[in-house]
Amino acid sequence: MDLDNYQKIRKQDTYFIAESIEKLSEQIKQTLVDSDLIKIPKSYANVNKVVLNGMGGSNLGAYIIKHLFSDNLNVPLDICPGYQVPSFVDDKTLYILSSYSGNTEEVLNTYKQIAQSKTKIIAITSSGKSRGKLEKLMIKDDIPGYIFYPKYNPSGQPRMGLGYSIFGILFLLKKIGFLNIDDIKIKEVAVKMETWNKKLAITTKIDNNVAKKIASKLKGKQPVLVGGEFLIGNLHTLRNQFCENSKNFATYFPLPDLNHYLLESLKNPNKNKNGTIFLFFNSKFYHARVQHRSKLTQEVVEKNNIESLQYKLQGKDKIEQSMELLQLGSWISFYLSILNNVNPGEIPWVDWFKKQLK
Repeated sequence: MDLDNYQKIRKQDTYFIAESIEKLSEQIKQTLVDSDLIKIPKSYANVNKVVLNGMGGSNLGAYIIKHLFSDNLNVPLDICPGYQVPSFVDDKTLYILSSYSGNTEEVLNTYKQIAQSKTKIIAITSSGKSRGKLEKLMIKDDIPGYIFYPKYNPSGQPRMGLGYSIFGILFLLKKIGFLNIDDIKIKEVAVKMETWNKKLAITTKIDNNVAKKIASKLKGKQPVLVGGEFLIGNLHTLRNQFCENSKNFATYFPLPDLNHYLLESLKNPNKNKNGTIFLFFNSKFYHARVQHRSKLTQEVVEKNNIESLQYKLQGKDKIEQSMELLQLGSWISFYLSILNNVNPGEIPWVDWFKKQLK
């Protein structure tokens, strides 16, 4: 598949995944405007921990925030997807219900468990032509939070509406006083993403498009994503997008932890040498020892005759680099879907699974 064939790519992308990636900056700008309308009771500041329940694409924003702002958040943030509420959730907990569709059964199940407790509850969900169950509960039970209209996510897929989920959760935490970030910085990042996007979009030829180049290298391989510290949430997100957009198995490992176990696994199975490719995301904002570890890890990978690539992030601070990787990774997963000759918006097995559950 020719990644410079604009017409064929658009024909394959019937769910408008590319358009959603193009509009990431608009999602952020909309959330910034919407944030003025978010009202959270003052009593919600009297907690000592935050727990978020969201599944799949609905928890990606939380993973990015947890790692990106680990040196800024003044309360611990745990992501606990599933049907059960952890035993440590109490009246000093802020419990966030996150469901893009508003109909995620695991999230709704946990609300039933804590609705009558003294736990502080907020929620984030989308609104559309038909209201999801979570939106209806927010209105009925007066649950504070953020209900957004996803006009800049034409794909309708939660994994492609991350401008809403990342910054929606960010503003909820900021309103309560758990996170401090200047609105001017958010505007600046959104504007920069518009500039970056021009270099990555479909109309930019492969010779000048790093996302297309990387996707071409990943074709037919199992990507292993490597990064560290503030970018771990981004690796988690890109892993999900490879799985759903590209229909391509992928995994990730964080530095420096991987150095204590992963290296000895590279020898077997023998097909690692042909079927696996490591993709390193490097940053000058990593701890100096992590930067050194990344170089050494890539050496070990190559000494085991396994292919590797690296991308050095260019943003001037951590938030810029996180959004740079979010945008770049989204495009890579999109182009890999084109090379794999699949529709990036369709999720047939996930849809089948949900039908069987019903």
